[in-house]
Amino acid sequence: MNLRTNLRLYVVAVVCASIGVTISGQAPDRSKPPAVGPAPSLKMPAIQKSRLSNGLAVWIVEHHEVPLAQVNLIIRSGSAADPIGKYGVGSLAAAMLDEGAGTRSALDLADAIEFLGANLSTTSSFDYSAVRMSVPVSRLGDALPLMADVGLRPTFPAGELERLRKERLTGLLQARDNPAALIQLAFPRVVFGPTHRYGTSANGLPPAIESFTVDDLRTFYRAHYRPDNATLLVVGDVTPASLLPALEKSFGGWKADGMAALVAGVPAAPQLTRRQIYLVDKPEAAQSQIRIGWVGVPRSTPDYVPLEVLNTILGGSFTSRLNQNLREKNGYSYGASSGFDMRQSPGPFLATAGVQTDKTADALREFFVELDGILTPVPGDELSKAKNYVALGFPGEFETTGDLARKLEELVVYNLPDDTFSGFVAKVTAVTAADLQKAAARYIQPDRMAVVIVGDRRVIEGPVRQLNLGPINIVPIDELFR
Repeated sequence: MNLRTNLRLYVVAVVCASIGVTISGQAPDRSKPPAVGPAPSLKMPAIQKSRLSNGLAVWIVEHHEVPLAQVNLIIRSGSAADPIGKYGVGSLAAAMLDEGAGTRSALDLADAIEFLGANLSTTSSFDYSAVRMSVPVSRLGDALPLMADVGLRPTFPAGELERLRKERLTGLLQARDNPAALIQLAFPRVVFGPTHRYGTSANGLPPAIESFTVDDLRTFYRAHYRPDNATLLVVGDVTPASLLPALEKSFGGWKADGMAALVAGVPAAPQLTRRQIYLVDKPEAAQSQIRIGWVGVPRSTPDYVPLEVLNTILGGSFTSRLNQNLREKNGYSYGASSGFDMRQSPGPFLATAGVQTDKTADALREFFVELDGILTPVPGDELSKAKNYVALGFPGEFETTGDLARKLEELVVYNLPDDTFSGFVAKVTAVTAADLQKAAARYIQPDRMAVVIVGDRRVIEGPVRQLNLGPINIVPIDELFR
């Protein structure tokens, strides 16, 4: 008997033994899903806070699992700080940071960063702007001066401004033929109004974008990009002792230019008082885009945790009521969802879906079935499932150095307590059906919400009127771009 035959007999014996153990042991119970264990607690690493000689706040979190560092420079000003008449300048200024900085052009910067195996990006939202860099720790010393150039010494080249201007104007021109893009312009304009900052895209609209100059970008930059309005977050395989001297060398010479800008916070928009329908006609649209909602809540709301659980049930997960109704049960949509966009000031609450054109009215009816239904007490098993979904998934939001740094940004921007995340799971598990009913009664009132539809008016207007949901207002596409 040769070696190959012996090996085959050994494998067969092992397999047979395994089968025997399975047969002789207790058969698994496949009549019901296994019980869900307790949600794991999240143990946040310590945030070590310091300041550089110029007052720039530095937060360091040691994360030694991989030899990487994530460095995020957070500026506590975003599109909400745009001056009236120049909506979009903050977003464009952030986009221009890496289009030329220090002595390097955009291409030179990109080559230098790639050579180090690093990744650098710039971005902004309504509430803040950021320069983010991920880099191997072994190249951190070489990468920090590049990042400092981008954040501290952008050159705002006129040629790059023209290129980005054309890109944004082209995107808005293409949006005219895209119902999904049109609804993103129409819904906030209806809910917040054309003069409120949240009523206009963070990127701005054509009249403002066409007018921006390099001086506009520099003026915004000087007013807001300053060490007394910034925090430097570092997460990774680092220690304060080794890192702080390098940060001081690259960022310690950053000085504020003049007095800090006096920027008033975005005022809370007046709440809607009655339901109305707003229809944007897009002839021959393959689908109708629907958004239903009103002014929601700020990130600082004390009801943050109950609203997370409530929205999970309504439209925040694949098994949510909206998605199961419109997608799984009726087949009107590829997906339906809802959410609270929480900002410094109350952002929007919205329920949304793209639906089959000839099923627009039917889909609206089902939307309100679920919006009305969430006001009634949530059954215990559904509540437990939603709490498990939120609690069990939460630790996964902190897996990488980049994930952890992005979560820390929330603490900085919204001035949240350091223990916000470590106590989150316990708060989720403590949510009751009564908590949800109270939150729903306050924050979800379907008879006061705006219904915004982008679709083929010829096909959908008649059936929508028959629902008698409220007055119908026709919104011209041109009005969304002024």
